[in-house]
Amino acid sequence: MNKIFFIFILCMTNMAKAEFFSNISDIIENNTDRLSYGVSVTDFDKDGSYEFIVAGFGYSNLALSYKNGKLINTIQDPLFIDENRSTIGVSSCDIDQDGFEEIYFLNTDTYSGEKKYSDRLLDNNNEIFDYFELEKNLENLNLTAGRSVVCVDRNGSGKYGIYVANYGGPTRFYEIEENEVEDLAPILGIDQITGGRAVVSGHIVSNNMDIFAANERGPNFLYKNNNGKFQDIAIEKNIQDTFQNGRGTALTDFLYRGELDIITSNWEGYHRIFVKQKNSFLDMSSLDFRTPSKIRTVISADFDNDGYDEIFLNNIGQPNRLFRILEEGNLEEIKLDEALEEQGLGTGAAVADIDGDGILELLISHGESGAQPLSLFKANISNSNYIRIKPLNIFGAPARGATVILNTNLRNHAKTIDAGSGYLCQMEPVAHYGLRDGEKIENVSIKWTNGKVDTFGVKDINNTSLLYTSDAADDS
Repeated sequence: MNKIFFIFILCMTNMAKAEFFSNISDIIENNTDRLSYGVSVTDFDKDGSYEFIVAGFGYSNLALSYKNGKLINTIQDPLFIDENRSTIGVSSCDIDQDGFEEIYFLNTDTYSGEKKYSDRLLDNNNEIFDYFELEKNLENLNLTAGRSVVCVDRNGSGKYGIYVANYGGPTRFYEIEENEVEDLAPILGIDQITGGRAVVSGHIVSNNMDIFAANERGPNFLYKNNNGKFQDIAIEKNIQDTFQNGRGTALTDFLYRGELDIITSNWEGYHRIFVKQKNSFLDMSSLDFRTPSKIRTVISADFDNDGYDEIFLNNIGQPNRLFRILEEGNLEEIKLDEALEEQGLGTGAAVADIDGDGILELLISHGESGAQPLSLFKANISNSNYIRIKPLNIFGAPARGATVILNTNLRNHAKTIDAGSGYLCQMEPVAHYGLRDGEKIENVSIKWTNGKVDTFGVKDINNTSLLYTSDAADDS
């Protein structure tokens, strides 16, 4: 019997203010200048609540937990802190099928090619240990500079592998069997050498987890999952964008039709919204949206709980931007205030409802060109209800890569349970929806990583958690 845990919460929120975001960075304890890069959201300490995992570049890695109105760094283990290494990308998933997520820290102490320090693959089982420090795994260390990391359940069994987007060396794809780490990239046909930058994985073109990789100095990859192996079909689908330099990317349902599309940004190049068509993808970005910038992370989320997703563009040394996705692919730019961060050296960003009040927090990390503190923002929203859906796989771990579809009288809205949302980052493993005025929920569908679909009826509930069980999404 497969157990599926959903969090369904509906509540009322406060009146709107003129400013979209409030700056709540003051709740971050000891928030001093530092070089920070990637951010992931997971429950690594197994206390039942999420932490922002922040990669430190020559600074300590952080695990920021919400305690008594503050974000407090709660993990002091030397392996986790690892302040002597240059950590950049980070992603979390259950790689050993124990029901809890492990963390992959990608270290990059050089721009390209061979590097000094290997990556970390950390498990927290009474004590924290690194799989790569086991003698039998030393020959499979990743000693190539890289950028982003994504989790992939390639067979739909709940067994996750780790795709590592390396720069100037072959891509890695790690899986674990009896504590032994194996690089399967050559076998799977994804060991290309390129300028790897950002990567996402989910239901893009198949019923299993596909991979989209945004690259620099070369075409993007779109790996279709064929029974656990991969075929690059980027050219066929018109998504290669050969002459651009990829950065942030994210999956979103741009037309609210129950299908996932691809947002991809390019460094000082045109940003794209590749919308799935019958046989290809079509760039439906507006002129304003595609304006070139020094882009880092891209996030698609409903920050203000109005039932329409926003796209957040995090830039480095330039103002950030925010667009609301309206019906029929129309984009509305939203005026930002402090969240502009015109002097912010943004390197990463992630969202989570870290304090459990039903409103997403946006954490922005800074670094690279100069040390800066972290930033934390929260939308000022008005009388909005919301629903949060967290599917768990057969092992009881977050089903990263699953697709959640909210079916209402107004829309069919697909969201991915984030497996790694490049550039460098990963969002909370929850599908978060604001609800529109007059909207009635008909049901919720979950498309699992094996392609099977379960549909659940949803009643009007308030501040309630429900436990569902199903044997439909097995690992056969």
